[in-house]
Amino acid sequence: MKKIAVDAMGGDYAPQAIVEGVNQALADFSDIEVQLYGDEAKIKQYLKATERVSIIHTDEKIDSDDEPTRAIRKKKNASMVLAAKAVKEGEADAVLSAGNTGALLAAGFFIVGRIKNIDRPGLMSTLPTVDGRGFDMLDLGANAENTAQHLHQYAVLGSFYAKNVRGIAQPRVGLLNNGTESSKGDPLRKETYELLEADESLNFIGNVEARDLMNGVADVVVADGFTGNAVLKSIEGTAMGIMGLLKTAITGGGLRAKLGALLLKAVSEV
Repeated sequence: MKKIAVDAMGGDYAPQAIVEGVNQALADFSDIEVQLYGDEAKIKQYLKATERVSIIHTDEKIDSDDEPTRAIRKKKNASMVLAAKAVKEGEADAVLSAGNTGALLAAGFFIVGRIKNIDRPGLMSTLPTVDGRGFDMLDLGANAENTAQHLHQYAVLGSFYAKNVRGIAQPRVGLLNNGTESSKGDPLRKETYELLEADESLNFIGNVEARDLMNGVADVVVADGFTGNAVLKSIEGTAMGIMGLLKTAITGGGLRAKLGALLLKAVSEV
């Protein structure tokens, strides 16, 4: 049974969105227990599950505009801090929060601690591809600057995740660059390329370009935090722009456009 410590007060729609997600997770997965940290009265308004869930009350929380490191050190009883301490003390196996990203990274660094041989934490997300397979990308913004050693470590972490969580036997690892040729890129990319190519534990396929990411060119994409965050937000902005154009075309396209949208909606729900 895996125990997950959840910061119920983190995020724009907490605790409702967090607790509703916990309700669903407990219904879908029989091998987890959840510890909810936060305002007990507010949490109980939305909590449906009665088994495999407990509430640890605290009135303190970390806000989105708090300075991360200072908040972790000053707000000792914040829901995020207590959840992180549960992992540190062996009372939980993982911590989850939708709150202040910088504070969560600081909590991981200063409270939980780093994995051996990993110098800096990174942000990773599984992003969608047109074939539905998806790809893991990191760092997505935990660090504004990285060394080649950091990127090598991210490749190892991403490959491990893809293999053990997503079930990909030999994850293809690509280095995000401005061209696919091995000679492309700045000194950071060139040094990283050499490290990845020399690591026989990785299925390194070489450089990949941003335009190919959504086509599933790699299972794991490695980038420095600044570049990774810029690419992520470009993807998000493009998707939002396309959806906005589609909505405008449908609402201003008359009856036929609206009927077409209704038919497409029915297909997408099948």
